[in-house]
Amino acid sequence: QVRLVDSGGGLLQAGGSLRLSCVASGSISSFSTMGWYREAPGMQREFVAIITSYGTTHHADSVNSRCNISEDNAKKTVYLQMNSQKSEDTAVYYCFAAAERDYWGQGTQVTVSS
Repeated sequence: QVRLVDSGGGLLQAGGSLRLSCVASGSISSFSTMGWYREAPGMQREFVAIITSYGTTHHADSVNSRCNISEDNAKKTVYLQMNSQKSEDTAVYYCFAAAERDYWGQGTQVTVSS
C-alpha cells in the first residue's frame, strides 16, 4: 500500500552539509505530516523535524537553525537539509509520514566524522 523510501545519507566531515530525501508511494494521496526521526547507537529514537500539510514546520532544539525541512506535495517527497553537521548528528535517520496510520522508511545512515 504505502511505502516510504528514504535516502541521501552518507559519510561527511564535521561542518559539512547533507540533504536527505524521502519519497512516498502508494494508495494514500495525502499525509497530515511528514518528517524525520533519528536513532543514534544505543539511544532512543529522537524527533528531528516535521512539516504539516499546511506547511508548518517544527524542528528539534538539537538541530534548530542547522536544518531545514521542506516538501514537494506533488511528488509526495520530503527533504531534510542539514548544514554545519556535528558528530552528534551521527545516526540512522528515518522518514515518517502520518495519515490514518503512521508509516516509516527503512532508514538512511548519516555518519559525521570529527
